[in-house]
Amino acid sequence: MIVVDADYLGRSRTGDETYVENLLRALVPLAGDLRLAAIVRDASLAPEGVEPLVLTTRSQELRMAWSVPRLLRRVRPRLAHFVHALPPRLPCPAVLTVQDLSFEREGALMGARDRLVFRRVVPRSVRRAARVLAISERTKRDLVELYGVPEEKVVVTPLGVDPAFFPGDTRRGTYLLFVGAIQERKDPLAAVAAASAVGLPLVAVGPEKDARLAEELRLAGADVRGYVPKAELAQLYRGAAALVLPSRYEGFGLPVVEAMASGTPVVATPDEALREVAGDAAVFAEPRALADAVRTALEDRERLVAAGLERARRFSWDETARRTLAVYRELLA
Repeated sequence: MIVVDADYLGRSRTGDETYVENLLRALVPLAGDLRLAAIVRDASLAPEGVEPLVLTTRSQELRMAWSVPRLLRRVRPRLAHFVHALPPRLPCPAVLTVQDLSFEREGALMGARDRLVFRRVVPRSVRRAARVLAISERTKRDLVELYGVPEEKVVVTPLGVDPAFFPGDTRRGTYLLFVGAIQERKDPLAAVAAASAVGLPLVAVGPEKDARLAEELRLAGADVRGYVPKAELAQLYRGAAALVLPSRYEGFGLPVVEAMASGTPVVATPDEALREVAGDAAVFAEPRALADAVRTALEDRERLVAAGLERARRFSWDETARRTLAVYRELLA
């Protein structure tokens, strides 16, 4: 049995939930003789073909320190897979997925408590993991540079595009779209400023991690929607004139490939991961020049849509699952 910690499912956690949900679904048809199980809060959250292991501990600290190790001792898996952090005690080898090291590179943009927890837990977990999965070459470089992880221990498994994201009406949309958690690191105020400068409204989608910042966005004229279901998000991508993502740090930048797969031009800051993912299929600019970049994207819409659709085809959850499964089989052997 291989156990995946899927505690993010059903919690509206955007990137983390998207990763776990799509990885599990893509693993099922490829697993062959491997038995897959997932630790979930409710049995209905486990994808078909994955055995649910229900764990309802409310305290995250108690869950990781006591409940998860106890469950693993009971079911005796051959391998366990976690995101971000490992429990302090494990009865089997573990794989760890690291989405990004923003708490190291841009720590000032995170709350002091969260920063302290991540800086204590993640390095220890990385050292103890049998293999580390990084969702981009950028994250792998950060792991090697900041934590001294041997390169051969880190395997890059880029994220994929959900089939829900596909092109719609070819006419230009009537608003700009920001997708991401409402927090300082994502710099949504730069997005609303650019929208105002080009005379288009901004729709902002994502959990409101910073209530003060969300209120500033509303006062600046943004339509702040909060977390929205996947189907609604897909419609918003298809109806947007462009995605504007002025993030200061990303581990991958999933909204970039989702927008490109939806036939929507992308304007972003030249963050290392965003450039890695988008290649030449996006317009890049520093926050102060975003408005001009949006104008360029609208004028060059036809080329960007075609380039974005082609670029998005490079990213599939099947490929993510194949690379992940290869790591599982290597460790099991």
